[in-house]
Amino acid sequence: MAKRKENLTSEIGWSTPDEINVRGLDLPSEILGEMNLGDLAFLLLKHRKPSPEESRVFNAIVVTLVEHGLTPSALVARMTYLGAPEALQAAVAAGLSGLGTVFVGSMEGAAKMLSEALDGVTDPDLDAIADRLVADFAERRQIIPGLGHPVHKPVDPRTPRLFEIAAENGLSGDYIALIQKVQERAEAARGKSLPINATGAIGAISSELGLPWHIVRGLGVMGRSIGLVGHVLEERENPISAEIWLRAEEEILKNNGPDATGKGD
Repeated sequence: MAKRKENLTSEIGWSTPDEINVRGLDLPSEILGEMNLGDLAFLLLKHRKPSPEESRVFNAIVVTLVEHGLTPSALVARMTYLGAPEALQAAVAAGLSGLGTVFVGSMEGAAKMLSEALDGVTDPDLDAIADRLVADFAERRQIIPGLGHPVHKPVDPRTPRLFEIAAENGLSGDYIALIQKVQERAEAARGKSLPINATGAIGAISSELGLPWHIVRGLGVMGRSIGLVGHVLEERENPISAEIWLRAEEEILKNNGPDATGKGD
């Protein structure tokens, strides 16, 4: 059994009848109108305000995954809203539940791979580390997190821009260099295009910002939740979920119903 704590405490924030404190800052006078949403998120994660350079980079990576069309998470949110229009939060939560190793959440895998490879290493041999990582994933027959995209080939257009922003703001170091070397070796070994996707770029840049890999998926949750609210609003104004449901039913009936076999009544 875990040892009982003598005192319960949190350094994130507290409130009194006339004061709201967030990480040591007064919400009404020091945050409202002074900090944007990304900067406040940085404050909560890093326990300090970002520098102007960190602000630009952090806001860029959070914005990157707000919207990417009718992805599975957007479809789930819309379908959930169709069934429970009284609970917008349930629709958004349903969409967020699908942010895993395939969609969005792969940024966590990329950050974990890079952090474990470089943390505590001084003067790393990036070429040797990249060779080892590619060989290890191949031996386990696992996909290298952060590489490849079903649509964006041979380049994910988000990635070079994110790396450019990081470089412009002094946040392009060994983590970004390592994932680029991993990509080069993986493409050579497998003989096909494996672009660094947006989640791979975000995993590397998050590591440059010093964020622990365990929390990096949360950046996708932050951004995508905003996009899902937008999808729910559009579903309300221009619904498509019922049509998707009915077309799926029609296709199933067409391919598997009585008429498909010629043995109908």
